[in-house]
Amino acid sequence: MQNDFGSGKIWKVIFAQSMPLMLAQLVHLLYNVVDRIYIGHLEGIGSMALTGIGLAFPLTTLIAAFTNLFATGGTPLFAIARGEGKEDHAETILSQVCGALVISSVILFALSYVFRKPILYAFGASDASYVYADEYLKIYLFGTAAAMLSTGLNGFINASGYPKIGMMTVLLGAFLNLVLDPVFIYLFHMNVAGAALATVISQIASAAWALSFFTGSHAVYRINPGKMLPKLSVMKEIIPLGTAGFVMQGTNAAVQIICNIALRQYGGDLYVGLMTVINSVREILSLPVNAISQGSQPVLSFNFGARKYSRIKEGIKVSTLASFVYTAAAWAVVLIFPKQLISIFTNSAEMIEAGTPALKIYFFGFIFMTLQFAGQSAFTALKCSKRAVFFSIFRKVIIVVPLTLILPAIGYGVKGVFLAEPISNLVGGMAAFVTMYLTVYRKFPADGEAAHI
Repeated sequence: MQNDFGSGKIWKVIFAQSMPLMLAQLVHLLYNVVDRIYIGHLEGIGSMALTGIGLAFPLTTLIAAFTNLFATGGTPLFAIARGEGKEDHAETILSQVCGALVISSVILFALSYVFRKPILYAFGASDASYVYADEYLKIYLFGTAAAMLSTGLNGFINASGYPKIGMMTVLLGAFLNLVLDPVFIYLFHMNVAGAALATVISQIASAAWALSFFTGSHAVYRINPGKMLPKLSVMKEIIPLGTAGFVMQGTNAAVQIICNIALRQYGGDLYVGLMTVINSVREILSLPVNAISQGSQPVLSFNFGARKYSRIKEGIKVSTLASFVYTAAAWAVVLIFPKQLISIFTNSAEMIEAGTPALKIYFFGFIFMTLQFAGQSAFTALKCSKRAVFFSIFRKVIIVVPLTLILPAIGYGVKGVFLAEPISNLVGGMAAFVTMYLTVYRKFPADGEAAHI
């Protein structure tokens, strides 16, 4: 059944959106995390192969950034149009985003495939690690269009009020990946290439499912081929709002590159591989708070379009409190079980020994990440694009990048690379949340009136 975001208890509506999304994202991690687990345990080559996969991360993150540029820009506008009762405009936004995703995926594939060698060396590859990075990337890139469409369109399925259908988009691909990984990696002895091939096939299946939701005979909102060619008038609405998501992922890519370079300089290939493991743990532990954030966005957007501001304020409080409780529990898990978390991805005693203190440093103050998510989520959902973009840049570019370069150079070595993350969570998170509270939360008028935020 389609959810009505404008009625019922707001916490129930948000969790009705967030829980299927959380399960979907948990399963989505299997796309890449299962790859890393299998690869990290390959006899003799596991650590170096894991390093190679880590070198490909910035490029795959950049592809995700372009997905966000159009999808996270279009999804709130789509939900707002639904709240305003403008069904035709909602369908136009959906079609425009779909067209933009297809065009950008073709361009990204061509550029990335042709220039992958200089790109990987610029990202910090050594001659030893390049072999594995290239083996993975030259196959993975063929799934660019499928990856962008499945992820981008899934946000619209959720914003339509069908989170369980959106969950199935991810479940389908993840199940295939889980089955195909051991077949290609071990049975066919394809190693890293097998992991990439399993991922591509899984992404194609997910994209086909998402497309069928918007093109089938029972589609509530339909992708109109005649409206897919991007128009400036519509893109001028979508891109400014999506820039926050683009910048967030784009700066993630930049940070990954700089971290890889710094870690290779001060610690060698071992620490580049270790950062792959730590990023994998972060993806797993960040997943619930990310799902709460994303699940609340279409609810906030819908109620903004319907001018039900009291529901928006309650939604912000509910999602922030739930995220705080979770991140506190996750931080405790890291402090108690660091070796066990690292051992999921590698059986290398050297990597486990080096990774235990690094993981504790990286996750110090994990609860403050909640503030960043809460601020960014509200800014994006409520069309405050400039503030959303600024705080994406502020945390990563202004805080993390300089600290990653400076701290290792002044004597902290590899420890300095891992220290940059908790500092940015505290400073960047506080800045984003306080600004959201003062400029958005406290500025809402009575329900039904026009808001000026």
